Amino acid sequence: MSAHPIRTLEPLSFPFRTEDPFLFCAHHLDLYPAGDERLGPRASLTGRDLGMDFSRKDGWSMYHGQHVPGFPRHPHRGFETITVAQQGFIDHSDSLGATARFGQGDAQWMTAGRGIVHSEMFPLLRPETGNPTELFQVWLNLPAEEKMVDPYFTMFWKESIPNHVVRDEEGRTTRVMTVAGIFEGQEPPRPPPNSWASRPDSHVAIWTLTLEPGARWTLPAAPPTVTRSLYFHRGAALRVADRRVPAGHRIGITEGAEVPLQAHDAEAHVLLLQGRPLGEPVAHHGPFVMNTRAELAQAFADYQRTGFGGWPWDRDDPVHARSEGRFARHPDGRVERK
Repeated sequence: MSAHPIRTLEPLSFPFRTEDPFLFCAHHLDLYPAGDERLGPRASLTGRDLGMDFSRKDGWSMYHGQHVPGFPRHPHRGFETITVAQQGFIDHSDSLGATARFGQGDAQWMTAGRGIVHSEMFPLLRPETGNPTELFQVWLNLPAEEKMVDPYFTMFWKESIPNHVVRDEEGRTTRVMTVAGIFEGQEPPRPPPNSWASRPDSHVAIWTLTLEPGARWTLPAAPPTVTRSLYFHRGAALRVADRRVPAGHRIGITEGAEVPLQAHDAEAHVLLLQGRPLGEPVAHHGPFVMNTRAELAQAFADYQRTGFGGWPWDRDDPVHARSEGRFARHPDGRVERK
């Protein structure tokens, strides 16, 4: 008899608990109000711990932002960030000179490598209506030999990210958006060159799944060396094989198993993270992830000494004009507009 596809089941935390090769996953869903002339909330900020507001007061947080929500300039070393913007917009700026506005289905992939400083702000572009913002930020570890590579910035525009619509026998649909990993023969844009995800035998996949009420779909099996987690973050209930799982749970998948899924009563929204573990020691403190405590100490010393190249912007939390669309200016000066 084959093993049950559910290996572990636990309530979701903030951030989500992850397994090697992933380090961190945060799901942000903020129902921001209308934006003011500075692209911050057209609402009182009284009672919020500005600079450290994770309160979700009134359904949203300012995070480390003082007027515009988000994360002003901060450093990273030794891993990668993949930011999947499902609703709203993100204004990115970094120490390489890259800057961007992306959202509404776009993704950004950044290799911190030997060191980068960036900011991620959430401009509230609509002055008359609400500005719901939803995103995942995933941290993917770098192998030891790649931790000190040059930083790398790239955009995955929604027009280039495969979105598959699969219908079951009753015609109900499951949408599968693949930021990383091959599904039905289609590949998303290539990961950065030094990424663990750039190695075919890593089997890294980052997918979002949206099942209509009642929809049935089977997640294909992955190789037995791969760890997989399903993060059921919104919906009513999800049947996983013969087990009913309520929303708000992480489902650890048994190695090598295919996974029959069915949404119950409401749309089911699920994030999939999978990959072959690196199997290396992890020394993690704040924004740096290395293999040893000595390397961590060196990261802090290097940042204090060099600032990882400095900060070319005139403020810690730069945002673009309300009229600016989706775009990216790359470190080499190349500009993409969408």
